[in-house]
Amino acid sequence: MDVGLLIPEGWNDYELVDCGGFEKLERFGRYLVARPEPQAVWDKSLGDKEWLRRVDAYFRRDPRGGDRGGERGEWTLRDGMPQQWWIGYRSDAMDLKLRLGLTAFKHVGIFPEQAANWEFIAGQVRRVAETSAGNGNPGSAVAVAGRPGENVSGAVQVLNLFAYTGGATLAAAAAGASVTHVDASKGMVTWAKENAAASGLADAPIRWLVDDCVKFVEREIRRGNHYDAIIMDPPSYGRGPKGEIWKIEDAIHPLVKLCTKILSDDPLFFLINSYTTGLAPAVLTYMLATEMKKYKGHVDSQEIGLPVKSNGLVLPCGA
Repeated sequence: MDVGLLIPEGWNDYELVDCGGFEKLERFGRYLVARPEPQAVWDKSLGDKEWLRRVDAYFRRDPRGGDRGGERGEWTLRDGMPQQWWIGYRSDAMDLKLRLGLTAFKHVGIFPEQAANWEFIAGQVRRVAETSAGNGNPGSAVAVAGRPGENVSGAVQVLNLFAYTGGATLAAAAAGASVTHVDASKGMVTWAKENAAASGLADAPIRWLVDDCVKFVEREIRRGNHYDAIIMDPPSYGRGPKGEIWKIEDAIHPLVKLCTKILSDDPLFFLINSYTTGLAPAVLTYMLATEMKKYKGHVDSQEIGLPVKSNGLVLPCGA
């Protein structure tokens, strides 16, 4: 069955075992986790009894909901299931160690489908390094942007907005980029630093910032700083460190327009990921193509997904 979704290829410590009935059953390392999944509208292949027999942690939504789409809830744990544990992601481009944890909003600290984007990011950064080496230049083949703080001369400058626990940050850093990591949650930035240290990237040129992403970009415009690549994985709904409200349908286009003002003259890439069902891949394509038409290059959009072991389907996970 071919549905044309982009899927990650390198996972050993992750597997989507089954999904259906608006839930998914996933293996993270040695543990099986069940949690809500709004895209899984079909029936489970393994059945409820098989899920309950095998699962180590089961998340159920709080029916009272909350201010994040009703995803707040609680976990039911089998004996021996830890609150935190580690898994690895290894490929030719990177060797990452990532801490997982059971949060009150059903998340565990990574979005496994994003490994496809990690490989794209690392591949783009490494391509620049290889091109530079082939030309006899020790530095970047693209325009290098200055930034305050620690810097690596000639490195590709990457800005990661809504950076969460740092998978994309670490992929870029492992490939040799100098990264500015921005997230509104202090806890998530701390978590990302732990992942960097565990992955042998504690001393990599990464600037860790707890900040509202829009306000940070506005300040970077005033400071005259620029980046060769921008990554953003915005939530459908969120709050900044001072309670600022973010709604993707209202805020994404103005933010993209702001970000084009901090791109270098010959940027490497601008990668947006979206989970909301309201923004189709074509919408993201038109938005980027309109705002970046002054640059050479092209805009491409795809759905991203995860293969389901039990039935051969691919679960759509975003644009």
